[in-house]
Amino acid sequence: MKQFIIQRLGTGLIVLIGISIFSFALIHLIPGDPIRIMLGENATAEQVQALREQLGLNRPLLTQYFHYAAGVLQGDLGTSFKTGRPVLTEILERFPATVKLAASGMLLAIIIGITMGIIAARFKDTFLDFSAMSLATLGVSIPSFWLGILLIMLFTVKLGWLPIAGGIGLKDIVLPAVTLGVLASTVISRLTRAGMVEVLSFDYIRTARAKGLGEGAVLFIHAFRNAMIPVVTIVGLQIASLLGGTVIIERVFDWPGLGSLAIGAIASRDFPLVQGIILFIGVIFVLINILVDILYSFIDPRIEVGQPKEGT
Repeated sequence: MKQFIIQRLGTGLIVLIGISIFSFALIHLIPGDPIRIMLGENATAEQVQALREQLGLNRPLLTQYFHYAAGVLQGDLGTSFKTGRPVLTEILERFPATVKLAASGMLLAIIIGITMGIIAARFKDTFLDFSAMSLATLGVSIPSFWLGILLIMLFTVKLGWLPIAGGIGLKDIVLPAVTLGVLASTVISRLTRAGMVEVLSFDYIRTARAKGLGEGAVLFIHAFRNAMIPVVTIVGLQIASLLGGTVIIERVFDWPGLGSLAIGAIASRDFPLVQGIILFIGVIFVLINILVDILYSFIDPRIEVGQPKEGT
């Protein structure tokens, strides 16, 4: 297990280096001069040049990257061009709001997705199965921002039940969390159904039923646990995706998280802040993937984490 974790951390480090290089290069290709944006169009050439030298933007890109990478290794993600504050401080202030939103959406996604998947598998090829999978297919096809706008029109504009945006209270989180959760649940429900249908066809399930076990015990104690491996995989990926994919939802609902911070940073060409957010989310992706792999061995002790399977 220890060797596996070390190997995955090493692989993750390579991935993060690639992310940092790619994001650094891509950000500097964005049209627009951050110095002009910061100083305004009326700034003189001397003022522009002075600030450019102060921020180190007059140096070659390769030199700028190595300077940035050296700072990251020391825990310094740089300083925001716009606010003059440390990037890490800016990120950590907004991160709890994003975690709150992503966790709420993921909880809804797990409850809805697993429930729909189990029902669809239990009543395979019936109206319930068809209805659940049709809803899942529809959910995959709906853009997140479109669903968010529909929910705002219905529950805020039409019914007046929930606030549209601007806060971080319980009522404020309902619409964005439902938007995230409904869309994420579609993938979970389809994978849960596929896994449960396969497991329910095994001989030991028929044996459990023949012994007189109740349908609830058969579904949840015997079948669901053995169908959990692919579900855990997709849930882990969905958690990481929700943390990185709340950008649009946060923008639609004016949620004060990392997504809104990233949009503002891109608009103002705040290079260090954009790079810091991308790298921060990349670290979370890597850690979640490692945790998901470790969780496999607890779900099914027959799986030896980090060991090749037979026939591979």
